[in-house]
Amino acid sequence: MNVSILGAGGVAFGTAAFLKQAGHTPTLWSPSGKGTAPFKAGEPLVAEGAVQLEFLPRIASDCAQAVSDADVVMICLPGFCHKATMDAMAPHIRNGQPIIISSHSSFGALYLSKLLAIRGIRAPIIVWGTTLTTGPKNGAKVHVGTVRKKIDVAAVPESETAAAVALCSKLFGDRFVERDGLLAIALSNLNPQNHLAIALMNLTRMERGEVWGQAENVTPAVGRLIEALDLERIAIAQALGLKVRTVQEHFSLSFHVAQANVSDMNQEMHRNGNGGFGPKTAESRYVLEDVPFGLEATAQLGRLVGVPAPLHEAGVALFSGAYGRDFTKENDLLPAIAMESLSLEQLKALCRNGAAFA
Repeated sequence: MNVSILGAGGVAFGTAAFLKQAGHTPTLWSPSGKGTAPFKAGEPLVAEGAVQLEFLPRIASDCAQAVSDADVVMICLPGFCHKATMDAMAPHIRNGQPIIISSHSSFGALYLSKLLAIRGIRAPIIVWGTTLTTGPKNGAKVHVGTVRKKIDVAAVPESETAAAVALCSKLFGDRFVERDGLLAIALSNLNPQNHLAIALMNLTRMERGEVWGQAENVTPAVGRLIEALDLERIAIAQALGLKVRTVQEHFSLSFHVAQANVSDMNQEMHRNGNGGFGPKTAESRYVLEDVPFGLEATAQLGRLVGVPAPLHEAGVALFSGAYGRDFTKENDLLPAIAMESLSLEQLKALCRNGAAFA
């Protein structure tokens, strides 16, 4: 199948390499053009680590070409790029053309559904709770740290979920677990809570540009904070009648270690060589993406269902103070769907049906 990947970072490169290895045809589109410049010059994409492959990917000159040439469109970009990317792609989506958001954040699927409804387009929007691969890129190279064994998935509208699982399995193998709709996926992305604890307690390392092992620095204190944040997320899910994975289950499935406390699991990941490295800059997606598009979204959902998330709220406030900016105002997706004015029943209905299928 022809799969157009909107993005040109480590996840996009790793996903493209996986698809190529599986016999599909990936196309990459970079919003700025910088990420795909090496390939335009004839340099191959080199994947190392959990996926090992060298090939020259197809490159789309613009978003219109990327979408029009694709059987499936994938968004593999940070949350702060989702709205602009959806604005660029929505005019070109065809009826029935599947869209995968990897990974979904801040109810972006509802915003995209709204854009498609304006055009009268009915296209399934498939949402993942996390990414297929992890690992950084450097120029035309990507080091794939891991390929996840399990990925939570749902669709908007919910009636398309079975077909979404079948499509994702055809592309990426038998690794997809159907979750109870978009609300469950919204509470299945663990990066914001994990990165809050890791970045907050290692912020000076990031500012100084140090090279530091991420998993090895999930010390007992960092691990306990992650576990406490996880309890807030799970409590919100329980209030909605949803079951989501615990952080221990997530680490076990993603990094293939036995379940224990979070710090011990991370130390095992480090000993296994899968611990990765922490950010070498304060201008990291751990903060710039995960605080406004992850923590703030979970905090707003908690307020809506009447379940306080004080640690999530504190994380947004602490990083806003540390960075001298108001991260509550940097999420452009939640205002676009009028999140704060929606009742819980209205949000549930949108998650079930989407605007385009209402």
